[in-house]
Amino acid sequence: MRKRITERIAVLGIVVPVVCCLTPLAAQNGLSLKEAVNVALTSNPVIEAAVAGEHQAEAGVRIASAGRLPSVTVIESFTRSNNPVFAFGSLLNQRRFGPSNFEIERLNNPDALNLFQSVVRVEQVLFDANRAKHAIQAARLRRELSAEQRRADEAAAILAVVRTYFGVALADESLRVAEQTKTTIEADLARAQALFEAGMTTKSDVLSVKVHLAAVEEERIRATSQAEIARAALNDALGLELDRAHSLVTTLEPMALGSDGLETFVRSAEGHPGVRGAALATEVAAAETKIAKTALWPTVTAQAMAEADRGRFASQAGGNWLAGVSLEWQVWKGSEHRARVAAARYAADRTEALRRRVESAVQLRVRQAYSEWNAARARVGVAEAAVSDAEESHRIIQNRYDNGLADVTELIRGETTSMATSFRRLAALYDLRVARAGLDEAAGILTANSEALR
Repeated sequence: MRKRITERIAVLGIVVPVVCCLTPLAAQNGLSLKEAVNVALTSNPVIEAAVAGEHQAEAGVRIASAGRLPSVTVIESFTRSNNPVFAFGSLLNQRRFGPSNFEIERLNNPDALNLFQSVVRVEQVLFDANRAKHAIQAARLRRELSAEQRRADEAAAILAVVRTYFGVALADESLRVAEQTKTTIEADLARAQALFEAGMTTKSDVLSVKVHLAAVEEERIRATSQAEIARAALNDALGLELDRAHSLVTTLEPMALGSDGLETFVRSAEGHPGVRGAALATEVAAAETKIAKTALWPTVTAQAMAEADRGRFASQAGGNWLAGVSLEWQVWKGSEHRARVAAARYAADRTEALRRRVESAVQLRVRQAYSEWNAARARVGVAEAAVSDAEESHRIIQNRYDNGLADVTELIRGETTSMATSFRRLAALYDLRVARAGLDEAAGILTANSEALR
């Protein structure tokens, strides 16, 4: 039983990393599950990263869209040299070339010359085989893919909060059961001591109850430690100080599923962020295949440039301009272009296969989550009845022991059974609440407003 409880509490290690930059909550304020989820969604760095990813993808759309717009380049430069060709050309561009500059000596050994140059260049792609169009399409798809990733990250964060929140409730209730059991055994010890003093039992009965009390005390100490760890883990998930005290409002109790059956969740899973993301990934791969194909076609670009060349920063100036259209076509590069197209096609085939795999995995997960929820619900019903039976059985054994009709072994066995059934009931309730949220997560509908967080 101790191993079973330890396994349940171990889920508290599955927490979402959070930053500690929240407005502190009042130490003893009641904290509902929904409030805990909202706190985590505002502080979880995974969510912050997903939001940044969306902004990055949006910027990618703007980057891709810029491919359709003209580019404008401004260049300011200063050069000083006595290179003959530089001096000859600069004097011409500055409109300062005179007859004396034709002297052989000055042509061969010109004086050092200053050149202040200003250039404005404009380029506009006229034809790129729709490369910019496909790039914009791919960027928009990546933006949608980032939104689906954010949905998936939020659902994972919410499910982690559910686990840690009810992990605290489980630990607290386990501690309460251990303390109640200890109180009961202390009463049994007093009863055994009284019977011994009355000569109605032996010293071994008293010692056996003492040994059993020590074992339960160990369980209580362990439960106390687990409760402290669980509470610190919840604070860590919420991004608060680890020693912050909370009064949990949402209790660990059974929760109905409503009238929704398996088919409802199976249909909902068609919009699961994983399924949507896989479908978008195939569309991105298709767009990238089209982009790769554009390298097989030429690019036509219109260009215009205005230039000012000056001997001094604000004088001795001359200007010129040019305009034209160029065609650039890389007709051969060792079959690289065709290899890139083939690689893009294989990537598209791969994403399509992964899409089918994701769809099947999501549908399987929905069925598993639904089965887990049904099993947990059935276990809760069995455990509730078992707890009542165990308590009644223990009461009867106590009465029989008081009247000398039962030995101490039966008394201890009754106490152990009662405590074990209480622990099993708590474990089943924990599994039920986590399974309910897990079902929504598997179907892709777990949000901060989900019914699973009631």
